[in-house]
Amino acid sequence: MTERNGQKDNPEMPAQETEPVVSKPYIMPDDPEQGSAEALAKEAAEARDRVLRTLAEMENLRKRTAREVADARMYGITGFARDVLDIADNLQRALDAVPAEARAAADPGLMALMEGVELTERSLLNALEKHGVKKFDPAGQKFDPNFQQAMFEVPDPSVPAGTVVQVIQAGYTIGDRVLRPAMVGVAKGGAKTAAPEQA
Repeated sequence: MTERNGQKDNPEMPAQETEPVVSKPYIMPDDPEQGSAEALAKEAAEARDRVLRTLAEMENLRKRTAREVADARMYGITGFARDVLDIADNLQRALDAVPAEARAAADPGLMALMEGVELTERSLLNALEKHGVKKFDPAGQKFDPNFQQAMFEVPDPSVPAGTVVQVIQAGYTIGDRVLRPAMVGVAKGGAKTAAPEQA
């Protein structure tokens, strides 16, 4: 018996098994080999797709941000504008409080005061308009619940039903939104408004 590596050759002991040689694993035809041209082309296509998606997301984000900035510029003064509308209303009330007869026979001091109030009101409305706030007076128009608030109905057969016959408080818009609806009286009992003709 001979000794190998400190062990005796023993015919009764089986020989040490060596690991079997494994052949190259089978690769599915759809799954290209690592490093092959097909694998690289597939990776490039996936990377291109990811880049295109990222670019599209960034463009959408840029557009959304630009829209939000424009809205903030346009509508950021909404709260302030609502507060200022009370001042404009009070100036108009001050002018309406002076009867027409008193205006005609007013002394120069009262006339100067009324002209100053009118000038102040015009200046305030011009400043509001410069910032996108516009006054609207719907008298004589068809009632629109999106821009007006009906306070009462007036029986008036001379105008079509649903027509604004009296404006109690003017309305205001900011951009394309209603800042404050106009408070109006609406005609009741007249002829129905004709539907617009379709061409």
